[in-house]
Amino acid sequence: MRRTAVVAAAGAAALVLAACGGSGGDGSAGHGGHAATAPSSAPSSASASASASASQGQHNAADVAFAKGMIPHHRQAVEMADLAPGRARSAEVQKLAADIKKAQDPEIRTLSGWLTSWGEDVPAEGAMDHSTHDMSGMGGMMTAEEMTGLENASGKAFDTAFTELMIKHHEGAVEMARTEQADGAHGPARKMAVEIIDSQSAEIEQMNALLGKD
Repeated sequence: MRRTAVVAAAGAAALVLAACGGSGGDGSAGHGGHAATAPSSAPSSASASASASASQGQHNAADVAFAKGMIPHHRQAVEMADLAPGRARSAEVQKLAADIKKAQDPEIRTLSGWLTSWGEDVPAEGAMDHSTHDMSGMGGMMTAEEMTGLENASGKAFDTAFTELMIKHHEGAVEMARTEQADGAHGPARKMAVEIIDSQSAEIEQMNALLGKD
């Protein structure tokens, strides 16, 4: 009985030593311990990165609405401006149309870039053809009938129609920009809104003066 107990105790001791040797000698425990501490540092690094990214380019629903609304709005203004060469009689109207296109083409590209970076869809080129009916009366967008009338006009009739319609169009853009200025979170978008308010308000004054000369 005594011999059996000694053998059993020796066997138990051997098992304990083997277990200790396995935990100390096997590198997997060390890796496991390292892996256990890694996740605790990863989230802080990820949250720091998220915070940096938020401070650099945070945006909200108002910014998205501004970009998605202003792109088709600008596209229509550019389309109107493209009608001026060959139709407008006034050199001032021709220059105004050229200035509008020069200012708004780059803004369309910038607005599209923001939407892409935010994971949002950029309004399709053809969307304007369908939206003119839905957006007429909202944001100063022209109806299909008004666009056709402008395409068919020339000389002084074109100058007057272009100027009157573009005033309404610009007033809509200024209103949209003021909404972005008040509600938006994206710094560059709010800055563009201020520039649109300033430049298009000045052009509205210019066009009202042109109409006053007739």
